[in-house]
Parts: sequence; structure tokens; C-alpha cells
Amino acid sequence: MSLGPPEVAPVLSTPDTHVFEDPTPAIDPSLVRTFSDEQLYLTYEIKRTVQEIRHGKYKKIALQFPDHMLTDAPRVFEALQKELDLQKKNEDVTEALDKVSLDSERERLCILGDTSYGACCVDEVAAEHVSAEVVVHYGRTCLSPTQRLPVIYVFTFRPLDLDAVVASFQKTYPEKDHKVVLMADIPYSEHVQPLQSALEKVGYTNLFSTSVVHNPSSLLPNRTVPAGVDEDATVLRDYSLFHISEPPTSLLLNLTSRVASIDIYPTISEGSEAPQAMSASTAQILRRRYALVTNLSTVSVFGILINTLSVKNYMEALAHVQDLITRAGKKYYTFVVGKVNAAKIANFSEVDGWVIIGCWESSLIESKDFWKPIITPFELALALTDERDRIWTGEWNSDFQSLLGKKTVVRGEGTRDDESDEQDGEGINDDSDSESEAPVFDLRTGRYVSQSRPMARPSASASKKTAANSLIKRANGDLAQIGGEVSPAAEYLRSKRTWQGLGTDYEIAYDYDEEGKIKGAAMEEGRGGVARGYVVGDSERS
Repeated sequence: MSLGPPEVAPVLSTPDTHVFEDPTPAIDPSLVRTFSDEQLYLTYEIKRTVQEIRHGKYKKIALQFPDHMLTDAPRVFEALQKELDLQKKNEDVTEALDKVSLDSERERLCILGDTSYGACCVDEVAAEHVSAEVVVHYGRTCLSPTQRLPVIYVFTFRPLDLDAVVASFQKTYPEKDHKVVLMADIPYSEHVQPLQSALEKVGYTNLFSTSVVHNPSSLLPNRTVPAGVDEDATVLRDYSLFHISEPPTSLLLNLTSRVASIDIYPTISEGSEAPQAMSASTAQILRRRYALVTNLSTVSVFGILINTLSVKNYMEALAHVQDLITRAGKKYYTFVVGKVNAAKIANFSEVDGWVIIGCWESSLIESKDFWKPIITPFELALALTDERDRIWTGEWNSDFQSLLGKKTVVRGEGTRDDESDEQDGEGINDDSDSESEAPVFDLRTGRYVSQSRPMARPSASASKKTAANSLIKRANGDLAQIGGEVSPAAEYLRSKRTWQGLGTDYEIAYDYDEEGKIKGAAMEEGRGGVARGYVVGDSERS
């Protein structure tokens, strides 16, 4: 009997429900638009881009698009190449260029199909793979300073109903003399100045419109600030902030602690009615981040995630983080990752907490999928600060550039001086004070843990002590060491990833001779023969 075709297609791959993480980024359908040739030239600023390329005399250009703009990448490529060739022909007024000379001298464009890190960051890594001399970055950006290559930013102007924004602003701030800072997401930044003019026409008098600047360390990241704020940061607390388009979480946390209030005007409306500004609240997010800081204060082994190779001074930030962890007497491992996901870092179970070094906008990672939490360098400094000195003011800073050069006193450091050490000269070990400190409660395990610092470097006074008058306490048990120092990570690897073999419950008793040496076992003749009958000594057994 012949079987007909199956009613249901056979399963040839893992079901979607078993996939650990979908690597395909979600694209907002509202961001995918079809442009005419004129709109394409205006949105992607073809004329200005060509002028900057020719002014810089760049021959190899890398074009970086976010995922939702890749559909326009071929058209942008063709428009740029057309304008570059046209301007090159017009520059020669003496004689026409032949086809051979044009092809040999024309600029080479390359589309970066995928980014090594976040779409907001300039991908210098991929650009250097194609030997690019400049990167043209499209879409919203974090404006982090680059390490090596120059950048041409194209923010891709997006339309906005200005009348609807004005109406929403009037409902949010009925008082005409209210101090308000006007700010917008990068693609909507050109609407800020026209919005101020429209609001002043209806009677508002205390408005400040921000402009885009390349300074993530500013009190308003990458934006200008009102007069007097540079001299006194508290002046900004007198202002409310009206933000067009929802900002990233990291930016929102930065702004919340620096202005009186924040109201966000959404640019994507789900219904037919005009969107209204909503008051932003970050109290819950800040409480959750502070809980992470408290949980990681007792961690012994940290993992450092380098999530950028393009942001300027990232090596200085790495050295700063390593110094904090080392001075706290803890261990760290350093990893370089592109796109961070739970599957990658779950392979390193000995790491109890992670510190990420990336751009200020994408370094805040909140996800329950991660086995161990990820914090920022700013949070690491709080976690390693002694509980008596740790003060949570609600301030937030995600830019590691502003943390460089700041001295942070970590737990167990700076409590003793050289003078007191020199007075303890009777053979008493100074490190006993740190060993006798009260244990702290670990919120991760629900247990009290010791505040000993096994990876701490010996003090200068301890190095001066001689072996004759030094009292050394032997460690309880056999602990794994690296370079003569107890290593928590090495001990974890030995205990968790080492097969101990089969043991026995019987105690072995040894006989000793007069000299105290173990007597050797007497040699006896063993069993011999074949399976049908064995011989034990002089007797035969069947």
C-alpha cells in the first residue's frame, strides 16, 4: 500500500520554543519608509556627505547603517557614487577625464552589513577590515569619541507634527514662566529650535533649546546646557525637561538626577489621537540598580566585559576598573565581546559578577536571562566602597570618561598608616585586623561571608618583617594558590571542575618499626590456576 504525502510538514530543526535567544533584532515597522529620490537626498544628506568626503580627500569610505535602514543602503550607495563621480568630472576644467583615469581615482564605498557592537557606536573594527579612511554613520548615535578613524555623522532627519507638540506642551506646562529645557532624540534634534520659536509666540518666556554637541560627559549628555550650569550644576535643578521621543534607559537615569522633572513626548502613536507627554519615573529602576550594587559588594571574582574597541580611552577605563578590583583584594578576568548575550557569559560559572566597559548609552544591561548580573564602572565603585561610606544619592553616571582620574577608596583600604605599622614591632601581624573584621551578609546566598581579602597585596610594613619574628597562620585545608597567593577562582575550578575519583570508607592502619618508619607489607603467594580449579598456596580449591 502506498502512503500519501504527510499532512504536516516534518520537523527538520529545533522548535522555536527551544531556542535560547533569538539573534534577529526586532525592527519597528514604523521606521521602515519608502523614500522618493528627493526625500532620499534630503534624509541621508547626500550633498553634504559628498562635500565632506571631497574636503577630507578620503578614497575609501565605509557606510554604517542601523538594521532598519539597510533597505535604503543600495540607493544611498548609488546616490553617493553618482555625486562623487559627477563632482570629479566638474573639477577638471582643462580636459575631460577618460574612463580609465576615472575608475583608477574614484572613491571606493563599502556598506557595513553588520555592526561589531551596538548600532549607536561607530564600528571602527569593521571599517578597518576594509581599510576605510572614514566612516559615515547613519541614524541615532551615542556620539562617543572615536579612537582612530574620523566620522561623518548623518542623523537622518525625521518629520514631526509641530502643532501637536505645542498642544501637548501647553497641557503639560500651563504656567508660561515655567523653566523648561527643550531636548530631543538625535533624529528629531532639528525640531528643537522651531519648537522654541512656536512656544514663545504663545507666551512662554523661560525656555532653553539644546543643541547637539559631541560631549557625552556633559550634564545633559551631548547637548548644550543653560547659562550658569557649567559653574554651578545645581542651577539645572530649577529646570524641567521636555524630551521629544523616548530616550534610552541610561540617558534617562542620567537626566533624572540632574533636572527637576522629565516629561517625554512619544513620537510613535498607537491610536488616531495625538500623543500626549508623559511624566518619566525612574525610582523603580534606580532601586533595582542599587540592589545589584549591594548584591555584588561581597563578590570575590569579577568578569570585565570589553564591549567596545572604538570608544576613546577604553583602555584607560579598563585599567581603572582593574585597579579598583585589585585594591579591593579581589580577582578579575577580562573578556572582549561583541554583542553581549546570556549564552556567552553563562559559560564562565566561576565569575560572580560582571562589569561592562562600553559606550555610555548601551552599557546599561537589564535582563533576567543573565545568570549573573552586569553592572557599570560607576556601580562597581559603589559596590567596592565600604558600607559605612557608601551613600546612594540617586545620582547616576554612565559615562566612564568622567570617572577617569577620580580616586576611589575601596573597602579595607586607607584604614591604617605607615606610622602605626611601625609601632607594632613585637612580631604581631598587622593583617590580623582585616581578618578579624565582622562578616557581611551576602544577599545572593543568604549567608554571612568573611571580609578577608585573599588576593590583597602585602603591605610595605609586612614585607619588612623577617621570617624569624613573623607569625604566619597556616591556612585551613589545602587551598589553591597562584603565585603564592590564595586564588578564589582557582579554588573554584579545582573543587567544581576536578574529578576526585572513587574513595573508600575503610581506615588504613600502618605498622611502624623501631625507627618510626612504615613497615612494608609481607609478600605472600597469591591465587593461581584456571577457572575449573584454583590453587591457594599448597592447598587446592575447586
